[in-house]
Amino acid sequence: MAALDNLFWAALADTQRALTVGTDRVRRYAPGLPPLLAFADPQHPSLEELAPFCERGERFYAADWQGPAPAGWQVELEARMELMVWSGGEPAPEPVESVPLDARHVAQMVELATLTKPGPFGPRNLELGRYLGCFEQGRLVAMAGERMQAGRLREVSAICTHPDSQGRGLARRLVQRMVATQLERGETPFLHVMSSNAGAVHLYRKLGFETYRTCAVRVVART
Repeated sequence: MAALDNLFWAALADTQRALTVGTDRVRRYAPGLPPLLAFADPQHPSLEELAPFCERGERFYAADWQGPAPAGWQVELEARMELMVWSGGEPAPEPVESVPLDARHVAQMVELATLTKPGPFGPRNLELGRYLGCFEQGRLVAMAGERMQAGRLREVSAICTHPDSQGRGLARRLVQRMVATQLERGETPFLHVMSSNAGAVHLYRKLGFETYRTCAVRVVART
């Protein structure tokens, strides 16, 4: 699929354009959504065009761009991540007590994401898709949801579990539920995971995801 070769742009400049700001060469999700950047041409990121749409000191995640930072920007972190696409058959989700998350749960969602750092997350993430969560004694202890969408490609994201509740397969079961829902819609699930997180890469392969390609990823800031 051609969209997989510049997935961030296919999502932010097309399918989810209404949730973004920017120009015809560089876009970002609107404030309050995950701080992600997308470039029409990652080799020529045109970051100078983004200045009117961000604040000084704002940090963003950018994929596939490896050139020098232009004036007014600095690279704060460089790493590699796996773009994994569903290649399994019809999943058989394991039972899990979960509920759909909504506006009442935003504070707990942000708190859990801040604690566990599953990737870029914002208080408006619910606008990007469906989220499921597991609660124990009123506290959100695990969640998974949706972030990018490019045509029929649908991302599973914000996969995380509170440290006190890890080791019980809650996140795994939530991912299975999300995948089953997306397949029922006729969508192709995909996800991103840091290449250094060998345990997560192995888990997602067992679930039915396969690496499509390994991408460069950076955290950049406007100085």
